[in-house]
Amino acid sequence: MAFQFQSVASSAPFLVDAFAIDFARLGTLIGLYMLPGIFISVPGGMLGQRFGAKNLVLAGLLSMALGGALMGASTSFLTVMAGRLVSGVGAVLINVLVTKMVTDWFVGREIVTAMAILVVSWPLGLALGLLLFTPLAASLSWNAVMYTAALMALASFLLVALMYSNPPETSVASASGLKLTLTRREWLCVSLAGSIWMTYNVGYIVLISFLPALLTTRGYSLSQAGVVVSFLGWMLIPLVPLAGTLAERLNWPNVFLVGGLLIAGLAAAALPIAHDPIIPFGVLAAVVGAPAGLIMALPAQALRPENRAGGMGVYFTWYYAGMAVLPALAGMARDLTASSAAPALFASGMMALAIAGLVGFRLANR
Repeated sequence: MAFQFQSVASSAPFLVDAFAIDFARLGTLIGLYMLPGIFISVPGGMLGQRFGAKNLVLAGLLSMALGGALMGASTSFLTVMAGRLVSGVGAVLINVLVTKMVTDWFVGREIVTAMAILVVSWPLGLALGLLLFTPLAASLSWNAVMYTAALMALASFLLVALMYSNPPETSVASASGLKLTLTRREWLCVSLAGSIWMTYNVGYIVLISFLPALLTTRGYSLSQAGVVVSFLGWMLIPLVPLAGTLAERLNWPNVFLVGGLLIAGLAAAALPIAHDPIIPFGVLAAVVGAPAGLIMALPAQALRPENRAGGMGVYFTWYYAGMAVLPALAGMARDLTASSAAPALFASGMMALAIAGLVGFRLANR
C-alpha cells in the first residue's frame, strides 16, 4: 500500500510535464489515495464482517492492481485521477481488514509485536518507493512506475490467495447481515482508540512536513534539512518493532505508550527554542516510534471477535478524517502566526491529545 502511495510523489516532475498540471492538482492527485477512507472504512469493515476479511483483502488488492494499471495506461489527467481513486478504495480495504486479520491471529499472544511489524510496512514501502520510482521514471517513463506498483499489488494478491488462511477459531463470515453490532462501550472505546491513532499520526506527519522549514531558519540548508528529517522515517523501521517487542516482554504497555507520546511531545515543543535543534530532534527520532504498535493493538482490547472488522472500520474512519483535515490546520497556524515554530507546537499538542485519548480509553474499557 505504501509502495503504491509513493508512486505519484516520486513521479511528480514527470506527471507535471506530461499533463501540464500545477502543483495544487498534483497534491490533489496524491491525496485522492486517502480520500476514500473517510467514506469506505466502515462499509468496508461491514463487508469484511459479512463476506470474510480475506475475500475483501483480495478484492482490495485487485482494485489496487487495476487502478495502478489504469493510471499507467492513462492519456488524460482525468483518467489518472480515476485510477488513483480506484487504487485508494482498494488500499482502504487493505488497511482496515489486514489489521483485523493480524488481530485475529495474534490477540492474546504477541499482538503488540505483530502490530508493530504491520505498522513498519508503511515507512518501509515509502522507502522502497523513494529508492526505485524516480530512477525508473527517468530511465523508462512515469507509466512504468504505475505499472510496477500495480504488479506489486498483483503479486500480493497471489500471495494472500495462496498462502493466507484464517485462524482455526475464526469463522470466515461472522455476521449474517451488513450491519454494525457494536455495543455502546465498543463504540466509545474504538472511537477513542481511533482518535489516538489519528492524533499520533497527524503529529508525526506535521513534523515530517514542516520541520525542514524550521531547520532552515536555524542555519541548515534545505538539502541538509531534508536529510535530517528523513531520519524520522528511517528510524521507524528498526525502532517500532523493537519497542513493541520490549513493551510486550516487559509488560510495560502504559510506560511505552505514555512515555513515548510525552517525550515526543516535549521534544517537538523544544525544537523551536533549543540552542541546537539537533538534540531534541535526536530524542524525538529515538522515541516517536515507540507507541505505534501499542496504539494499533488497542482495538483488540475492546472489540469482540465478531465485531473486529466493523470496529476496525470505525477506528480507521477517525484516522482518515483527521489526516484529511488536521494537517491543514497546522499550515493555517503557520500562516496566521508567521512563525516556523507553530507546526512543531501543533505537533506537540497532537501528542498531548493522544495521551488524553489514552486516559479516556483506559477508563472506558475498564
